[in-house]
Amino acid sequence: MSATPILEMRHISRRFGQFYALKDVSLTVYPGEVHALMGENGAGKSTLMKILAGAYTASGGDILIDGQPHPIRGPKDALAAGITLIYQEINLAPNLTVAENIFLGSEIQRGGLVRRGLMAQEAQKVIDRLGAQFRATDLVMRLSIAEQQQVEIARALHRNSRILVMDEPTAALSSRETEHLFGLIKRLRGEGMAIIYISHRMAEIYELSDRVSVLRDGEYVGSLTRDNLNAAELVRMMVGRPLSDLFNQEGHSRQPGAVRLAVEGLTDGGKVQPCSLTVRAGEIVGLAGLVGAGRSELAGLIFGVQRARGGQIRIDGQTVTVRSPREAIAHGIGFLTENRKEQGLFLELAAQENIVMATLERDAHYGLLDRGKGRTIARDAIQALNIRVPHAQVRAGGLSGGNQQKLLVSRWVAIGPRILLLDEPTRGVDVGAKSEIYRMMNQMAQQGVAILMISSELPEVVGMSDRVYVMREGTLVGELARGQISQESIMALATGAPPSPDTSL
Repeated sequence: MSATPILEMRHISRRFGQFYALKDVSLTVYPGEVHALMGENGAGKSTLMKILAGAYTASGGDILIDGQPHPIRGPKDALAAGITLIYQEINLAPNLTVAENIFLGSEIQRGGLVRRGLMAQEAQKVIDRLGAQFRATDLVMRLSIAEQQQVEIARALHRNSRILVMDEPTAALSSRETEHLFGLIKRLRGEGMAIIYISHRMAEIYELSDRVSVLRDGEYVGSLTRDNLNAAELVRMMVGRPLSDLFNQEGHSRQPGAVRLAVEGLTDGGKVQPCSLTVRAGEIVGLAGLVGAGRSELAGLIFGVQRARGGQIRIDGQTVTVRSPREAIAHGIGFLTENRKEQGLFLELAAQENIVMATLERDAHYGLLDRGKGRTIARDAIQALNIRVPHAQVRAGGLSGGNQQKLLVSRWVAIGPRILLLDEPTRGVDVGAKSEIYRMMNQMAQQGVAILMISSELPEVVGMSDRVYVMREGTLVGELARGQISQESIMALATGAPPSPDTSL
């Protein structure tokens, strides 16, 4: 690693109206290093990198390349400085070939005609350098996500980029594809490229990074070298408190009340075999199991997403009919789906509209929306869950993953639920957002809400649950009381190992 920085970002600030996304942030990056950038969602990582790539302009501060001031007022300035940002969402033209994407905006022409054959030859040289298996003439739409990512890297190499920024590059990759990407990153580092790597996955940070810098609330907190990496210290830097506080353990002093939700023999006739469970008022009950066990499908039956073929649901002792989500909401049931972007959020609508979506019918007067009440609900929700937005009218699709998830949580808080079904409530969010969601769950349970939480993260199940049901192959196969809950006991039931007599249903 060179002793001379290739990049210095000094005292960078970025303001949206009166809201500061970044305050006085400095970052130094050297050639031949992987510099990880960490922080909870909304901490300012992506904003800082968008300033570097020219997508945003800084409100204050300076950028130096090789020790010389290099103002970046737009993407062309960033490209001229040898900077390429690979976004989490692939940014390619799917109907064009690999070569056409690599040369997009800098096509080889002669006599006004594009030289596609020559472009394909030149692009193939870069592809071969990466060790990729596709051809320059292949259509991008026919490539896997991992291969499309390689096309983006090939485009950066073609542009002679010296600084490569990767934003959550493994989010959609398999373990094998991730290993291949890591090998490529290490090779590029060995060739002297500076790589800024944004991730909240600790294992990746440990494997790749030479240094880690942490942002919190739009401000620079500090950096750790590879020799000093420590998971507990990184978490403390990111959220401002120790790892042991993450699950808000004081919630386990709750005293659950009477049975609020009782499910008896509920089945869809296929994926979900007849299942029975209870959740008391003021109780958080975990629903664990391997992927494909039928947990999400069971929650969908309770919420009316799918029609039940048998069984019944009782709320506070009364049998209810739930044939649709609308009827579920009318009975005071909220459902946080595991797929927030496709099944939960309205990405093109404002944060406020997403928050009040489930209360529109309740709060309308003679068919007219009560916009004043909607603004109040949104304002209170944004404050309660610390949703980091400049204002309630900001587009939901432009928010970080953690803030999007908190928008969905706040939507169901707004209906004043009696029962809350949470399917993977903290998937894809950082530790700071997780802690805030856990705090809200504990707060709602203390107010008497019955919470059924589906989670694939065993520490989350163990840390948050008062009781745990375990599901396997569409059937509930065990129930664990608070003193029995452990990762080992859950996995024994989930995988079919013989359960102890007091945990079987």
